[in-house]
Amino acid sequence: MTTTSPVANPGNNAKIKTTMIILAAVVPLLVAILHYFPETFRIPGAQVKFLPALNAVLNSLTALCLVLGYYFIRNKQVLRHRAMMGTAFLLGSLFLVSYVVYHSQVPSTKFGGEGLIRTVYYFVLLTHIVLAAVTVGLVLFTLYFALTDQFAKHRRIARWTFPIWLYVSVTGVIVYFMISPYYT
Repeated sequence: MTTTSPVANPGNNAKIKTTMIILAAVVPLLVAILHYFPETFRIPGAQVKFLPALNAVLNSLTALCLVLGYYFIRNKQVLRHRAMMGTAFLLGSLFLVSYVVYHSQVPSTKFGGEGLIRTVYYFVLLTHIVLAAVTVGLVLFTLYFALTDQFAKHRRIARWTFPIWLYVSVTGVIVYFMISPYYT
């Protein structure tokens, strides 16, 4: 099935690509700033305690959409694939906003587990963090290539984006369940 994206416009490709590059750099930088300078954006009295649970739900739904999107494209159901991947992108974006809001208001929670579970937690957390930073750029460029009808490039990068994004979404939920007993 051949389809043409209504968003594709060769005149706008350079602007879109520049925006994607900026976002791919700025988003991980913003998250790092929040981690290293947690008091910078704090709003006294902000009620954000519910956001980690919401983030776990958003990550779970993102993972589900990714798997469904993969299933649909494997079965040549392009419109359903687009719908699932667009929904995954929207959910991932909502997650990112919620994550930034939460971490701008609340100090990081320390993991209290000991022994092997501590090693497992930090392995999952560190791989999650590193791959999450990479995922931002991968997702943006995978989307860019789809929206600009560069499907060969889209397929090539999606082979990397899908498993990494899925890993980040699933491990985000795992990290939540492992750290949630230690929230104050």
